[in-house]
Amino acid sequence: MKNFLTFGVTGVLLTVLASTAFGQSGGADVGIRANLAGGEIISLEGGKMVVSTIDGQIDVIISANTEFKKVAPENPSLRAASVTTAGDISVGDRVLVSGQVSEDRKSVPARTVYLISKNDIEERRRRETEEWRTRGITGRITTYNPQTQALTVSIRGLMGETTVTVIPKEGVEYLRYAPDSVEFSQAKRSSFNEIAPGDSLRALGSRNADGTEFVAEKIVTGAFVTVGGTITAVDEQKGEIMVNEVGTNRAVTVIVSKGAVLRQFPAEMVQRFTGGAAMPTGAGATVIRPPQAGQSRPSGAPGGGTRGSSSQGLDDLFDRFPGIGLGDLKVGQMIAVSSSKGADSSRVNAIKLLSGVEAFLRAPQGGRRPSMGEGDPGFTIPGLDGFGF
Repeated sequence: MKNFLTFGVTGVLLTVLASTAFGQSGGADVGIRANLAGGEIISLEGGKMVVSTIDGQIDVIISANTEFKKVAPENPSLRAASVTTAGDISVGDRVLVSGQVSEDRKSVPARTVYLISKNDIEERRRRETEEWRTRGITGRITTYNPQTQALTVSIRGLMGETTVTVIPKEGVEYLRYAPDSVEFSQAKRSSFNEIAPGDSLRALGSRNADGTEFVAEKIVTGAFVTVGGTITAVDEQKGEIMVNEVGTNRAVTVIVSKGAVLRQFPAEMVQRFTGGAAMPTGAGATVIRPPQAGQSRPSGAPGGGTRGSSSQGLDDLFDRFPGIGLGDLKVGQMIAVSSSKGADSSRVNAIKLLSGVEAFLRAPQGGRRPSMGEGDPGFTIPGLDGFGF
């Protein structure tokens, strides 16, 4: 009876942890615990695999008694796991391992290995990305109605600003972006009560005929800050960039962690977005001559489409910009960074970073140089519009 009860409690614990570990993220992030370890496989060596967790690396020792079970990303339940073999495991897969962890937390003899394959995770992300691209909107909440829970959302794109009323569908799923992430897969369960004016929003659902209303099946919100400025120093070892912020001239440290997404705005595309001719200046900067009054945007320039569609298109465009590394950034260049709000505004953790944005940061817009102050609607940099620029 005692053994049965012990097994039952352990089974419940595993089920609860699995719902957290595999959850929406499609990855096991419980770290290292007394009877569990979860993370990403970084190497496979015979009867051992090395797993990187949020608490450090751990050696998972495989034996003839180890059981292997596969979990589907769309149904991350241990009860729904199917039997698999060690031969189905690859580097990059996410695993949740049960077993007695050693006192030094460096190894664990695996009793059961639950895995989600990296291919399954990538396929799920591909499907999610396509769904959000075709059925989603991105914007900033300006007002909301506590009684009806309707949200007024400002959507800004190259063709200007539009307003959409987001109406929650019955049974709508509320989610909140995790700290330092704008990935839907990492969003946490939330409620309407966590929403505030000024929050960034993504909603999945359907739009009415004239584009003024959007019935949402999922609503994801988050509080973000934005920083744009000139690089004064780059420390690759620390993963930090010092920036002199536009508008305030204050020094801001941008922390670039593993999960940050760095992109370069292609110079030829800058010209298309601004409708001007680029002229090189010092320190690799680009200055754009804005179109003269009455001058139209060049034929084929991005930003067309139906009401409210340009913002989503820009966000999708960001993902297709060339990727860069920290070493590609140089002193004197200008960057734009999105970050979640933190206690210290002089240190921000980069979620998205975009270089090659001199034309957007330097040129006055609407007859004034844009302010970066909190609460200010700011200015638009294609690809980062949903996060405050």
